[in-house]
Amino acid sequence: MTSATTYSLPTTARHGTLSPVEWPRTDDPRIDAAVATQERLRTQVITTSAPDLRIDTVAGLDVGYRSNDTVAGVCVVFDAKTLVVLDEVVVEDTTDFPYIAGLFAFREMPVLLRALDQVTVAPDLLVADGQGLAHPRRFGLACHLGVHTGIPSIGVAKNAMGAFEQPGHTRGSMSDLVMDGDNGDEVVGRALRTQDGVKPVFVSVGHKIDLDRACAEVLRLAPRYRLPETTRRADTLTKQVASSG
Repeated sequence: MTSATTYSLPTTARHGTLSPVEWPRTDDPRIDAAVATQERLRTQVITTSAPDLRIDTVAGLDVGYRSNDTVAGVCVVFDAKTLVVLDEVVVEDTTDFPYIAGLFAFREMPVLLRALDQVTVAPDLLVADGQGLAHPRRFGLACHLGVHTGIPSIGVAKNAMGAFEQPGHTRGSMSDLVMDGDNGDEVVGRALRTQDGVKPVFVSVGHKIDLDRACAEVLRLAPRYRLPETTRRADTLTKQVASSG
């Protein structure tokens, strides 16, 4: 029988108390427990935007590794209009959950939630450096973060999870990202060209936002470079941690 334990995780004052996550134990059954958790929570994902959704602040979240079991979680909050950094936090911790494709959230979410809990400006949108619905079980890191916190979330990945046709060469061009589903091909995101002639990024819904709005927000966050500013700054901080000490 698969066993699981409950770990207490951070809360965010603005969005209320977060219930503890059912975190798989780090013994042999942990993989089955993690998959079961994803299958259970995926039904809670909301893929539409609230009519009054207003996004004034955006948080970029990323994880860096100093060693195989030492992780640094980064949360950088931006003003969504000016892209000025309002706050940024780096938290280091250890993890003993194995590095397994499709289950990265179980390594990365605890430290990311700690970082999110420590920022002084509450974000209206979470942008994860990774996948949302573009995931074998349609429950990537962005979905897990969104469902757990209740904050709208999107995944912006550097590499595709699924098949796509190249979008047009101009900024704002996009094409569907598809994966095999129960009833044939399923659209799980979009390949989005954020700058003329550069490689696209891969946008997928995490929670409480629709795909059109998610792509529009990524374009707003990427006025000059391929990657949104949320990802660029979070990447910089994680690399600094990885190279220090």
